[in-house]
Amino acid sequence: MQLHLGRLFDHVHLRVADMAASERFYRAVIGAVNPDVAFRKTPHSFSADELYISAADGPVSHVHIAFQAKDEAAVKRFYEAGVAAGGRDNGAPGLRDYHPGYYGAFLLDPDGHNVEAVFHGAAERSAPSVVITADFPA
Repeated sequence: MQLHLGRLFDHVHLRVADMAASERFYRAVIGAVNPDVAFRKTPHSFSADELYISAADGPVSHVHIAFQAKDEAAVKRFYEAGVAAGGRDNGAPGLRDYHPGYYGAFLLDPDGHNVEAVFHGAAERSAPSVVITADFPA
């Protein structure tokens, strides 16, 4: 079986109530699952790869997002870092019955978004990442 991932989303945009609390939380959990991901910050937003976060100009909407983890230890680091950064438990690290080998942990971010880290088991990637080269404004 082959899974083709990384083709559906261009980006995920979360609108949050408290930018400082959200930045603290997302820097902690993303750093725990993939310390190579760089953050970009503007006066009204921050982003990490395909995740874009800005201040809500109305009510926040609750969504579920899942970060890829390279192993079970990264899932545990995600959970511990997220709780320490103000996240709330929504499912401690462990095996789930979604499919054999599915190891995940769930947290609620400061706005109540359901944030997960998941390790699907041993797998080989065709490439470490998708590389896009373009003339982006500074």
